Amino acid sequence: MSHSAKQSLRQLLARPGIIRTLAPHDVFTAKVCEQAGMELLFLGGFGVTASQLGLPDLSLLTMTEMADQVRRTTAAVSIPVIVDGDTGFGGPANITRTVQEFEAAGAAGMLIEDQVFPKRCGHFAGKAVVSTSEMLDRLHGVLEARRDPEFVIIARTDARSVEGLDAAIARAQRYAETGADLIFVEAPESVEELRRIAAEIPKPQLANMLLGGRTPILSAAELEGMGYKICVSPVETLAATGRIVHRLALAMLHEGRVDGLAEELWSFTELKATFGVDLSAS
Repeated sequence: MSHSAKQSLRQLLARPGIIRTLAPHDVFTAKVCEQAGMELLFLGGFGVTASQLGLPDLSLLTMTEMADQVRRTTAAVSIPVIVDGDTGFGGPANITRTVQEFEAAGAAGMLIEDQVFPKRCGHFAGKAVVSTSEMLDRLHGVLEARRDPEFVIIARTDARSVEGLDAAIARAQRYAETGADLIFVEAPESVEELRRIAAEIPKPQLANMLLGGRTPILSAAELEGMGYKICVSPVETLAATGRIVHRLALAMLHEGRVDGLAEELWSFTELKATFGVDLSAS
C-alpha cells in the first residue's frame, strides 16, 4: 500500500458520515470484505493471533508477525488498512521500529494503546494500564517515528475497566491534545457512556462493536448520530468462520458429506471469482 492509500484514508475521515468496517482475520476475508464494498479494513490482534497461531489475544503475536500480515493484506487489497499496534511491542526503540515496519508494510494507519505489556484483549478481565505519562511517551514516540505525516495514528485507552469512565475520558482528552488523529475508548458499558465519550473528546473516534463484549451493540447510524467516525466489528469474521467450519466438520464426521450445507456456502464458481481468474481454464 502506497502514500495514496494513506491519502485515501485521510479522505474517508474528512468526508461526512461514519465508516463501517470489519476486522478480517486473514487475507482471504480481507479480499471478500473489499469486494463486498468496504472502503477500509482494520487488522486486529485478536483475529490475526487466532488465524496465524491458533492462540488467544494475550500479546503472543510478535511485531514482525503482524507486519507480515499487514504486508500480505495490503498486497491483496487496494483499500486502506489500519493495523493494531498493541502497546508498541516494547520500549521506545521497539515503538519506533513498529511504526516504521507497519508503514513499510503498507498500513495506512495504526493504533497504540495504554495497557501494560503483555496486554490482553480489551474485553477480557484482568487488564491493567500504564500511567498517563507513560502512554503519552508512547504516543510521542509513534508520532515522531512516522515517516509520512499522512499515516493515521489512533490512540486507545483501556482505562474504563480499570480506573472508571471519568479517568478514561480524561486520558483520552490528553491523548487527543498530544496529537492523535483519532481516539478509541475501549469497552464502555452503556449507551450513556458511549454518548458521553463521543461528546467530551474533541477528536474523531472509533467505536468497537464486539458481539458478546462489554459494550452494547448499536447500529452505525446510531453511532454516527452520537458523533463517532468509525464503527468496527472486530472478531466477527473469525466467529462466522468458526461456526460454519465446525458445522462442516460435524457433517463430514456424522454424515460423510457436506453438500447438505451447500446453500449456506459459496459455490466453487463464487470462490474462483474472488480471485479474479478462472482456475478451470487451461
